[in-house]
Formats: sequence, structure tokens, C-alpha cells
Amino acid sequence: MAASSDQLDDLQMISADDLAAILKISKRTLWRLLSSKGLPEPTRFGKCVRWRRGIMEQWIDKGCQPIS
Repeated sequence: MAASSDQLDDLQMISADDLAAILKISKRTLWRLLSSKGLPEPTRFGKCVRWRRGIMEQWIDKGCQPIS
């Protein structure tokens, strides 16, 4: 069975560079937000850090609320 385009979008992974550009912040600010629990946790592949596009879009749509 083939996955729909919405399912594929939810599985897309975005880098810190891409996420910082989407949020219009510096990478340094992005890492500070992550360390202060201001961002959803990323998925880590060794040293590679990625966020799921679907999760980040939902987080942005909800107003970028800090993670409790």
C-alpha cells in the first residue's frame, strides 16, 4: 500500500539549519530553546539531529508553546 503525501510530509525530517530558517532565528537560539525545553525533542541519529516536519508544523500552529 502506498503512503499518502500527508503521511510522507509527517515523516520528513528537517535539520537544525532548516528549522532555524523556518522559525527565523539563529541556530544558536535554536539550541538554547532546545536546552530550555522550548522546543519539542528531536530525533537523534548518532551526531545527526532532526525534527519531524509534521510535529514541528503542529507546534508552530499551536503558537510555539514551551514544552512542559
